[in-house]
Amino acid sequence: MEKKEDTGASHDFNIEANQSIENSEYNLAKQHDQLARGLKSRHIQFLALGGAIGTGLFVGSGGILSSSGPASLFLAYLSMTVIVWNVMNVLAEMVVYLPMRGITVPYFVGRFVDPSLAFAVGWNYWYAYAMLIGAEATAAGIIIDYWNLPVNIAVWITIVLVVMLLLNIIAVSFFGEAEFWFASIKLITICGLIILGFVIFFGGGPNQDGVLGFHYWKTSGAFAEYKAEGSLGRFLGYWHAFVSAGFAFITSPELIAIAAGETIDPRRNIPKAARRFVWRLALFYGFSSLLIGILVPSDDKNLLGASNASASPFVIGIQRVGIPVLNHVINAAILTSAWSAGNSFLYSGSRVLYSMSLNGQAPKWFAITNRRGVPYVAVLFTWCFGMLAYLNVSNTGATVFNWFVSISTISGFVAWIVVMITYLRFRRAMEYNNLLNVLPYKTSLQPYATYFTLLIVSLLTITSGFQTFMPFVAKDFIAAYITIPVFLMFYLGHKIYHRTPMYIPVDQIDAITGKKEMDELEAMGEERVPKNWLQKAWYWLA
Repeated sequence: MEKKEDTGASHDFNIEANQSIENSEYNLAKQHDQLARGLKSRHIQFLALGGAIGTGLFVGSGGILSSSGPASLFLAYLSMTVIVWNVMNVLAEMVVYLPMRGITVPYFVGRFVDPSLAFAVGWNYWYAYAMLIGAEATAAGIIIDYWNLPVNIAVWITIVLVVMLLLNIIAVSFFGEAEFWFASIKLITICGLIILGFVIFFGGGPNQDGVLGFHYWKTSGAFAEYKAEGSLGRFLGYWHAFVSAGFAFITSPELIAIAAGETIDPRRNIPKAARRFVWRLALFYGFSSLLIGILVPSDDKNLLGASNASASPFVIGIQRVGIPVLNHVINAAILTSAWSAGNSFLYSGSRVLYSMSLNGQAPKWFAITNRRGVPYVAVLFTWCFGMLAYLNVSNTGATVFNWFVSISTISGFVAWIVVMITYLRFRRAMEYNNLLNVLPYKTSLQPYATYFTLLIVSLLTITSGFQTFMPFVAKDFIAAYITIPVFLMFYLGHKIYHRTPMYIPVDQIDAITGKKEMDELEAMGEERVPKNWLQKAWYWLA
């Protein structure tokens, strides 16, 4: 098939194909600024799951329970899981086709849609990840504050941020290993909490006299009325929960896409991680959100947003049934989850900045790497914005956390809209070049699932701050919608300055460059063959 000529309208990446002893891999950076392929299968799977299961579930779910009720909480997480399922699918299709070193989502936007849109979404992604670092550090402060220690919250925030920096600055393999163990603690914790939840459900706690069941669903109400009365109030409660649930999931599917360029044997490991990611997410979030509503009534004064003395709903539930010591153990485990998620977001934000610098959409010094292949300038710059968590010193933890939630959630929704548009253009380019049937990884229900997801996420974006009008609260309105004008400013400013077309015509989209080298890299991969049943189980898990 004849390669389409690049007209310059699609993307201006500084591309150099580099020959190495191991393989002739197509790269986006010069040899001395290369990222290293140091992430194994278990690293990539646990990185994505670790980034998704964080304080959005362990802490933020308490705020949703308090405002919307247990049934709305459960349905909201299930609904958002469906959205994430398709976001993960479309990202996996694109990155498995071209898992080149240095790629991020903006690379595909610039290659298949429009460089101005790539510029805007790139900075939007970086901004979202920077805010999420602050959110995780703030959540860690909330978690630590549970113990009422006589130490200023700024000290704890500093410790959390410094650990995140050290884990990201040393080497990608060290980062991957640390994230694997962080995520392992998190998964063991959540599995233990699910088992404990069933025990409490059937009345197995020290202070319980009988089966708890869905008692709080009956006494406090399954659907809480939100900003209105009757059916409208209950629907608004669900919709508010649906929007808020986005915080727990945003940018987590992108973690797999961003890490593709640093993954060993990406065409084998990325599909595996993508498939298992969504089902594990549905399992953990489904059971956890159901059990939260069983363990804690929605009117408990210790839930996030109900008072300044906020705590994780899991910890509150353990306290209510009188189980000694365990609440402190779980609180400590939840603290590691904040570290883990913040660790993942710092990694992702720095890689987005690194990739953008390769094509001139960010200063070139962000592409500088150390001898271990870590883009340390991008890591340091992104990490600095996590210091916004120090707002916690002069405001309540719950208030600052909610600001970060609003800002980062809307940024994530905007990014998902762009991902859906990019996939539709990617699919159109594959059809035009007769490559759709030879894609190395394909998912079901396409492109219909993408159109549906695009519609729902657009509605979530437009209505994400509806509560700020009931009544109007200026600072909450700004936190809910500031991302949209900022995104449009970046997009329109770049388009006017560079005079780029509205979109790249399909006959000018470069669908070929890098494919040959990625096919060769795939051919060099070796399938792991288990030698016994124990190894077979481990390969299935990780």
